Amino acid sequence: MSGANSFKFVMLPPQNDTYRQWAARLAAEVPEARVVVVEDEGQAAKEIADADGAFGWIPADLLAQAKKLRWLQAPQIAPAAGYYHDALIAHPLKVTNFREIFNDHIGAHILAFVLAFARGFHVFLPQQQRREWKKSGQEAGDVVHLPESTALIVGLGGIGAEAARLLAAFGVKVLATDARRAAPTEGVAELHKPDALDELLPRADFVILTIPHTPATEGLFNRARFGKMKKTAFFINIGRGMTTRLDDLVAALNAKDIAGAALDVFEIEPLPEAHPLWTMPNVLLTPHMAGHGPYLNDRRYDIVAENCRRFAAGKPLMNEVDKAGWF
Repeated sequence: MSGANSFKFVMLPPQNDTYRQWAARLAAEVPEARVVVVEDEGQAAKEIADADGAFGWIPADLLAQAKKLRWLQAPQIAPAAGYYHDALIAHPLKVTNFREIFNDHIGAHILAFVLAFARGFHVFLPQQQRREWKKSGQEAGDVVHLPESTALIVGLGGIGAEAARLLAAFGVKVLATDARRAAPTEGVAELHKPDALDELLPRADFVILTIPHTPATEGLFNRARFGKMKKTAFFINIGRGMTTRLDDLVAALNAKDIAGAALDVFEIEPLPEAHPLWTMPNVLLTPHMAGHGPYLNDRRYDIVAENCRRFAAGKPLMNEVDKAGWF
């Protein structure tokens, strides 16, 4: 290496134009990083041998060939199952991810779902398709008065914290659970550990999942948990689809155990055309796009570049992951 703080940083395949542009920028903006863009698996095996840092997916056989690797930047906030394989979890290297880049976009999406339910859009939008002019039977018929409502945010990370701030601005009382956070964020009235979930569910008018898919959260919401919610409550999932058993959600909706559901993520994606959720009343669906919005690639690059600077300087990295917990 050319200096005490220089290091080799490998961009693992598959590549795309965005990653190649990042590599060129990193080479110019972080001179301590010797950036190598790897186009195929054969080249990856050669270049990973003396790499200090890497970006992308690294299967177990490739990781076994890495003699110096100390840092891996994951290409997503929560990569698909299989990314955190046993060999990666056991390896001493640090993994970082892209936490926080979607906070504003997904926070707004959550608020859109809450407002849609609070103002009865889940009733009026289907009526619009039928060209049906039909008001509620009484003035309060299809309205949830937000200043008298309670939301439970399951997972008070960056996205959950932004959603809490927005909800509190509408007068909603916000409860939250989180495994890591020690103190409530702005707008959160009560913060609890995850094991308090079942006690909190009966208090909420909106139950909002922002948790990642981890070994601890897979299938967290099942028929029993839906049964603990108010019959007038709405369920919202914008975290990861594998946290919620869709068959159990359908059963709960059919039994009127809950008032409705809004989903951006699904246990099966794409959601099959024949799935009953498509046509169920009181259900709002979006196709895993709550994070869509401007500046996302800029934010991703900024995290990679900042972590390269920190790695060269021997400073703590941003967004370090608990590998065993996948997040």
